[in-house]
Amino acid sequence: MEKNLHVNIVSERFIRAAGLSVCLAALTACGGGSSTTTDTTSTTTTAGVQCSYNWSALNTDPLVNLTSTANWSCSDTTRSLKANGVPDHAVGPFNIQADLDFTIKAQTIDVSATITPVVTSTTGAAIQTAGYALNGIKFEPGTGGNCASTATSTDTTTGAACTMLGNAGTWRMEALGQTTFNFGTDGSNGHVQPGGVYHYHGMPEKFIDKLGKGNQTMTLVGWASDGFPMYARYGHVDASNAQSGVKVLTSSWRKKTSPDSGRPSATIFPMGTFLQDYEYVAGSGDLDECNGRTGVTPEFPKGIYHYMVTGSWPYVHRCVKGTVTAGATGGGAAGGMPPPRP
Repeated sequence: MEKNLHVNIVSERFIRAAGLSVCLAALTACGGGSSTTTDTTSTTTTAGVQCSYNWSALNTDPLVNLTSTANWSCSDTTRSLKANGVPDHAVGPFNIQADLDFTIKAQTIDVSATITPVVTSTTGAAIQTAGYALNGIKFEPGTGGNCASTATSTDTTTGAACTMLGNAGTWRMEALGQTTFNFGTDGSNGHVQPGGVYHYHGMPEKFIDKLGKGNQTMTLVGWASDGFPMYARYGHVDASNAQSGVKVLTSSWRKKTSPDSGRPSATIFPMGTFLQDYEYVAGSGDLDECNGRTGVTPEFPKGIYHYMVTGSWPYVHRCVKGTVTAGATGGGAAGGMPPPRP
């Protein structure tokens, strides 16, 4: 993995252009006001939370057979991760076509983010690498697959109007929630990029099991690229009340009821195949457009903005509310948000 690969962070107008209807100008047009408003003035320190998470052990899974290492540390200003990107749990089967069946390889991951994250945006800035799990595995929900508007077939061979890796068009394929294209994700919603990078597109089920917090527990699984914590599946019924019990939190994104103009046929490519098939409906779920909210958590009883990994789209946040500092993402292969349209 290249440490300094440029990460595509685009403005909110480009998010809209990519089909992510943020509804900045008029929330009522997308279903009314949201209960997940974000305080853009508070500063929170994450010092003292999982600052000494360290892991090193051989993963004997036949698809891995490598030592997995992850070492987190904190300074007065920075949370840092040094890891090799090797998963610490069983993986596969990937069940993917032979030319995309890549072998997991050790990487050099050396990333850092602020230890005092601040919410600086009300709508979020799009990002490719959402963050890293505690075990050093990257969260990258987008893909490098795409189709041209002229696509009339699911063929992805060389020269076709769709490609799993390349640049055929602007209609960006999703890894999860569709069956048109097979990205070979495993039981932890992970697969392997070219170069041997294993990464998560959604709920890291086997890692959650390994953490051993059990069901119905709000579980810290990693840190986002802007320094805020990432939790999986469960959150408090009342975001501000730690005694209110927990529930499965839901995103506020949904499939559009009709395809956008210029989209390839929904008969051939059912809705949900492409990133642009989803829209944000403020207040329809528990979370904001970046799949996060402000509230109390076990590690932050006074409350903090945090992201949720959810069981439905976007699965992992596609934008961040804080500031991503240099060195926070470490780079990655193609994926994330589509490029801005002309």
